Amino acid sequence: MSEAKWYVVHTYSGYENKVKANIDKTIENRHLEDQILEVRVPMEEVTELKNGVQKAVQRKMFPGYVMIHMIMNDDTWYVVRNTRGVTGFVGPGSKPVPLEESEMENLGIKHDNVIVNFGVGDTVVVLSGAWEGTVGVVQSMNEQKKSLSINVELFGRETPVELGFSEVKKMD
Repeated sequence: MSEAKWYVVHTYSGYENKVKANIDKTIENRHLEDQILEVRVPMEEVTELKNGVQKAVQRKMFPGYVMIHMIMNDDTWYVVRNTRGVTGFVGPGSKPVPLEESEMENLGIKHDNVIVNFGVGDTVVVLSGAWEGTVGVVQSMNEQKKSLSINVELFGRETPVELGFSEVKKMD
């Protein structure tokens, strides 16, 4: 099986989030989670000055483009290429060209080599993000996506939350 690489897809301007949502839905419906690992619309925080007030806002880094971390094969190419709003892959002719490691680092996407010292059934604590300080038991792990799922209590119910390996640490 070939390795997953990052590809860039050109979309209609303003359709980036819709394309991301459509591809995510197709991945779920066709059970392609192990082939199309991640779909991103790169955002950056910028400060705008409106009516004399400074405000931090999220802005698309590359309007008209969506980045996809996937294993390229006929099925995944077809799914992405035929998603509503997608005009094509970036590359010469109809041949998609993956981004190189150096290009990914410039975008802030690093090839993390996280050392995992926990497994399914282990208790972990969340180190960062909205769930910082939350303790949960690992329900499932996805090595390719470098993510895990824990259940947290939300509104009195157990709710699964997906986190990256680097966002948690094992409880002693």
